[in-house]
Amino acid sequence: MAAEKKPVMEERTAKVGEMAPNFVLTDTEGKKHALEDFEGRYVILEWINFDCPFVQKHYKSGNMQELQETYKDQKVVWLTICSSAPGKQGYFEGEALKSRMEKEKWNGTAYLIDESGKVGKMYQAKTTPHMYIINPEGMLIYAGAIDDKPSANVDDITESTNYVKQAMSASMAGEEVPVKTTVAYGCSVKYQ
Repeated sequence: MAAEKKPVMEERTAKVGEMAPNFVLTDTEGKKHALEDFEGRYVILEWINFDCPFVQKHYKSGNMQELQETYKDQKVVWLTICSSAPGKQGYFEGEALKSRMEKEKWNGTAYLIDESGKVGKMYQAKTTPHMYIINPEGMLIYAGAIDDKPSANVDDITESTNYVKQAMSASMAGEEVPVKTTVAYGCSVKYQ
């Protein structure tokens, strides 16, 4: 009987157009998730800090939850990652985190804790929100902002181009992603 293969955390930097490096993180229920577990499916990574006004723009409006629901309904994996270090803005744990997720009506697949910041740095997550899309073959096909309106104003959402929707629509239709990288805007990730 062969030994069970344990997921390995890769030690390389994520780059658009290359295979996304594997990572292993624990969710709010204590369950480990490895990126490689989702092979054959689209994966959206969302870097988060619930206290950031730029994140609040997308949660208070329902924009982020609508995206989460839309893509989960299409069998897309939505992994929300918090790389805020303990004691820093955006870091929550235990019941406080679960309560905040409920308050914000978070609706992703798993909320992952990256308190060391290792995965955030591997993916070069600089702000919240910072968005990434990995295709079913495991290639990173988009990295950057959620949209083209770098403000914390909810009213700007209706006039914006949503880069996540644009990239997902193109890729799911078998087309080239028109904009593969953008400069993410928001609050800095609160690393250690």
